Amino acid sequence: DISTRSRGSLIASESGTAITYGLYNAQERGTLFIAPGTEVYAGMVVGENARNVDITVNVCKRKHLTNTRSSGADDALRLVTPVSMSLENCLEFISDDELLEVTPKSLRLRKTILDKGDRDRAAGNRNKNKD
Repeated sequence: DISTRSRGSLIASESGTAITYGLYNAQERGTLFIAPGTEVYAGMVVGENARNVDITVNVCKRKHLTNTRSSGADDALRLVTPVSMSLENCLEFISDDELLEVTPKSLRLRKTILDKGDRDRAAGNRNKNKD
């Protein structure tokens, strides 16, 4: 019998480069697996949620700049060091609806269905078939 994890995933909502401001907001929801400057894509797992549900977060979000803010204000944001996962840790963490991408330079977790709307529809169909 294979045990399942009791926590959900933090999933990137859009493609781009992870920004400190977006990661700062996402770290309030759980543990991060990526650092600022990491290239991400929609559907990529960027962390572990503190609760047992998957949530979508925008780690590419930038702070809106106005005349009253300086662009150097991001320097004050402190991030917790991201968790570095080995191949064994990734395989232990992976859920039924997730895949592990293995490349020579990195290990990336992602959802099988990258688009959030398609994931929600598939989950709805799964729940209908259970009943």
